[in-house]
Amino acid sequence: MQYRFPNKATTRQPKEPWLARLRLVSARDLDAAGILDPQLRDSYERCRVLNAQYGKTYYLATLLLPPNRRPYVHALYGFARYADEIVDDLSSTLTEQQKADELGRWGEAFLVDVKKGKSEDPIARAVVDTVLRWEIPLEHFEAFLHSMRMDLTVTEYQTFDDLYEYVYGSAAVIGLQMVPILEPLNDGAYEPAKDLGVAFQLANFIRDVNEDLDRGRVYLPLEELDRFGVSRADLEKRVLTDDIVAALKFQIQRVRDLEEASKPGIKLLAPWSQPCIDAARVLYCGIVNEVERNNYEIFTKRASVPMYRRLAVAGPAWAKAVAARPRG
Repeated sequence: MQYRFPNKATTRQPKEPWLARLRLVSARDLDAAGILDPQLRDSYERCRVLNAQYGKTYYLATLLLPPNRRPYVHALYGFARYADEIVDDLSSTLTEQQKADELGRWGEAFLVDVKKGKSEDPIARAVVDTVLRWEIPLEHFEAFLHSMRMDLTVTEYQTFDDLYEYVYGSAAVIGLQMVPILEPLNDGAYEPAKDLGVAFQLANFIRDVNEDLDRGRVYLPLEELDRFGVSRADLEKRVLTDDIVAALKFQIQRVRDLEEASKPGIKLLAPWSQPCIDAARVLYCGIVNEVERNNYEIFTKRASVPMYRRLAVAGPAWAKAVAARPRG
């Protein structure tokens, strides 16, 4: 079944020269993974381009994996990005109901294709192949699609328990999808992977308060904001106050607690995959450090980990990753 990509820009080759040059690297990765079918290779390459264009930090971390694992991670990113395009493309002329219908059609078609064992869609073809190769439970994708549907109808969450229903599908299952590809030493790796995925998502919520307000959404639980004397209306004024800073500090501590809880799980992955996930942990959870460096100014500044810090993390991680790769 063929799906319609809501934003054609996401299917074009990237304009950035350094990304274009990585096509040769991609071909080598596909060879290493034993992916030889031309249509399947094209699908994996499309997913890689999406990853490189829209998830630069994620992409950088992926390069730390052995070449024969990278295509599968790109495919999982392509799946998530595709759904996100339907829900959050601000240039879209679709109504919320039309987006819901589109997401429903796309999601159902994808699930049917997985059960059939093949897809004719230029993006989903690689995702279906990845799911089948690594025996990733279909329920993780169903949970993700459920959370994407929530984004079309839910604009705020009263409690963290309410929010967790959303972040389980939007973030925790991303970690669960990844674990088989990373070769866990035992099943103890799964729960920490959920924690790390949620930590990533919550860090993004803190960083993106201003952008989410533009979309009519507030992801910080209202009950927790209220503890610090902050309401949704206060956030909508987009003026930083001492109360908002206190509320942000509370949310940042939760990110750090989840990050800490995830660390033992990284040691339960194959040695060659640990540097990748540890680098991703430092970079994604490091977003909250940048919020602090910006003095919690979330309304006028968008926190991001600067390139020199990314490289400072990636360099040593690369050396560890290469040293840990199996020989022969």
